[in-house]
Amino acid sequence: METPPSLSEVQPATPQPPAMSLIARMMNIFAAPGEVFDDIKTSPASASNWLVPAVVTVVVGWICSAIVLSQDAFHHQVTDLVEKSVQEQIEKAHMPEDKADMVRKAGEISWKVRVAVGPAIVAFATPFIWGFFLWLVGRKASLRYMKAVEVVGLASTIGILEAVVKTLLIFVTGTIMASTSLAWFVKDFNPQNPNHAILAAIDVMTFWVLVVRGIGLARLTNGSTGRAMARVFGIWISYTAFFWGLGAAVQHIFGKK
Repeated sequence: METPPSLSEVQPATPQPPAMSLIARMMNIFAAPGEVFDDIKTSPASASNWLVPAVVTVVVGWICSAIVLSQDAFHHQVTDLVEKSVQEQIEKAHMPEDKADMVRKAGEISWKVRVAVGPAIVAFATPFIWGFFLWLVGRKASLRYMKAVEVVGLASTIGILEAVVKTLLIFVTGTIMASTSLAWFVKDFNPQNPNHAILAAIDVMTFWVLVVRGIGLARLTNGSTGRAMARVFGIWISYTAFFWGLGAAVQHIFGKK
C-alpha cells in the first residue's frame, strides 16, 4: 500500500516577494526602512547600495551649494564668516601684514576646497566608518561588515533630503546659517567655538539618520530595536563628545575664547 503524500508535498511553496530595486530601496528608506533592511538582509551583497546614495548625495550637495553661493548676498555672508575667523587668528598670533595677507588668501582657498571636496569625503567615508562601528556591535550576531556598510549607505539617502531642506531654509530666512539644528538659534555662530559646534550637532536630520541606522542594525542582527538604537546613539554621543573635548582642549591650549 502506497503512503499518501504529505501535506507539505501537496501544497505549493510560498512564493518569495521579488527583491526591491535600488530606486525602491532609496525611496522606501524614508517611510519603510525596516522593509528595506529586511530586503537587503536576504539579498546578495551589492556595492550599489552604498555607492549610488553617496554619489547622488554629493551631486545634490554640489548643486545646492552652487545655487546658494550664486547669490551675492549669501556669498558675502560666507566670505564674512571666513574673514572673521581668519582675522581672529591673525590678531591672536600678532602677525605682520604681509603674513596676514597670506593667511587671508589661504583661508579663502580653504573654504572653497571644503565646499568642493568636503561633501565627497563625508559621503564616501561615512558608510565605511559607521559600517565598522555597526559591525563591531553586531558581529556576535554574524553581521557582515559590507552589509553594515550597505545599511549606513542607504540611511545616508536622508542626506539628499537634508541638502534640499537646508537650501530652502536659507532662501526663506535669508541667512546662510539656517539649518535643522540648534545652531540656527545662535546669533553669532562661530564654528570654532566648541559650544556652538555641539549645538550644530544636535540636528533633527542627524537624529533621523541615527534612528534609521538603528533599525537597520536591529533587522540585520535579529535583535531588539531599542537596544540597537541605544548602541547607535551611544556611538554618536561618544565620538561627538570626543571631538567636542578635542576642540575645547585646542582652544584652551592656544588661549582661544
